Amino acid sequence: MRITEGTLDHPAVRELIAEHLRDMHATSPPESIHALDLDALTGPGMTFWSAWFDPEEVLAGCAALKELDPAHGEIKTMRTCVAARGRGVADTMVEHLVSVASARGYARLSLETGVEDYFAAARRLYRRHGFTECPPFGSYVPDPNSVFMTRMLG
Repeated sequence: MRITEGTLDHPAVRELIAEHLRDMHATSPPESIHALDLDALTGPGMTFWSAWFDPEEVLAGCAALKELDPAHGEIKTMRTCVAARGRGVADTMVEHLVSVASARGYARLSLETGVEDYFAAARRLYRRHGFTECPPFGSYVPDPNSVFMTRMLG
């Protein structure tokens, strides 16, 4: 698998982001949707990656890292393509994000996900990678539809 930075202009990536947003709107109440659109994914402090199966050049998934402050990053837009599920894409992307966050000197990496059964696999994934539940961070507020998780780095 090859991980590439800054591929938001690729049609397959754009469709995956659109699918992600559709699923978030179908799964969560509007006030609890924190998924980012294409414009937000190019905003300040944001870095985006996509994962590709070589040599086929088939999109496997994507993820973004948002810098909240010089010591704290947030995982955003983690998504695995339906056809790639069960092939280690999400594990590889989390490991990549943790590695980048550590290299940037972040002391902490956090995320928000949903409470619905739809998000159970995501919560298990993050727990496997050392994330634990925490209070809301950054600009988040308490939300009964959100689970906040964090991992200390370094």
